[in-house]
Amino acid sequence: MSSPYFTLKVVEVTHETSDAVTLHFEHPEKQAVSFKPGQFLTLILNLEGKEVRRSYSLSSTPHEAPRLAVTVKRVSGGLVSNYLLDNVKVGDEIKVMEPIGNFCLTCAPDNQRHILLFGAGSGITPLMSILKAVLKEEPNSQVSLLYGNSDEDSVIFKEQLEQLQQENAERFHIEYIYSQPKQACDHRGRMNQSMIIKILERLKLAKIDNALYYMCGPEGMMDEVRHALDVLHVPAERIFRESFVSNKLIEQQQQGQHGDVLSSDDDGEIVTQTVTIIYEGAEYHVEVEPDQTILEAALDQDVDLPYSCQAGLCTACRGKCLSGKVHLDEREGLSDAELEEGYVLNCVGHPLTSDVIIEIG
Repeated sequence: MSSPYFTLKVVEVTHETSDAVTLHFEHPEKQAVSFKPGQFLTLILNLEGKEVRRSYSLSSTPHEAPRLAVTVKRVSGGLVSNYLLDNVKVGDEIKVMEPIGNFCLTCAPDNQRHILLFGAGSGITPLMSILKAVLKEEPNSQVSLLYGNSDEDSVIFKEQLEQLQQENAERFHIEYIYSQPKQACDHRGRMNQSMIIKILERLKLAKIDNALYYMCGPEGMMDEVRHALDVLHVPAERIFRESFVSNKLIEQQQQGQHGDVLSSDDDGEIVTQTVTIIYEGAEYHVEVEPDQTILEAALDQDVDLPYSCQAGLCTACRGKCLSGKVHLDEREGLSDAELEEGYVLNCVGHPLTSDVIIEIG
């Protein structure tokens, strides 16, 4: 099994807005990096004497190989985003983990469908990858984007979006929504249920059978989108959402401060248990204390397992539980089908029995 880690070189830096940049990478040997539109890349950096990892959605598409790109928006007080915006330059090399993620789309030239995208702020990044891929690879498909920002100057990819709209006038439509516009605009305020329904009805997109719906942005915005789609009776299997993890949550995870345990059917008390982990052909026996996750215990014992968000959302640390029982603090990253198959997330997992065996990869 090949290692999930490799190094990429920065070949271009594009300033999208005053607080967002796109980092364009290439493999040093010009190799194409395999990924699906909508997936993310994990950057691994050594900052202030510690290794830190952050996941950023790829804003490029596979047909742009050998280049691939992530777009980073500055977060107030954010260790990694501030470092990337202020320090990274062309020629730098950054260690990464191979692209992963379930928020993705597979294109086929024979598809004839409508892709509806709902984004706000930096939530546009995976949607940008998806929309470019559909426009390039599915000539009979259409794309509509509802994109919320504070004002006109904060729109990431503004020039690219306008160019794509001009080049695909019959297939690509954008509705901009501004909460604090600097000039007159069609939609003022935050994206909400009522606004979404009105826009879709005006565009005659409220009831279409061949549509898929992708949303990414703040949780409140995505809740509004979901409420609107529920009112329009959109089947749940046609709706996909991507949650970005806040810096606060990451810091809580790193400090061992976990949120409320989700209600579950798990029985048993969390006590010290030894977990067997099978990874890259080797077998590890990891002792997990009650206040540790399986991932934290493994890393403490120098078992270099794959991981990224440490919050149960990205699935980088996913493994299959072959025996025993594991409690998960957070389940959003796994589908019902994956849970039924026995998959667990080591970054939010705690062994409940003494016979837990987890296979990764």
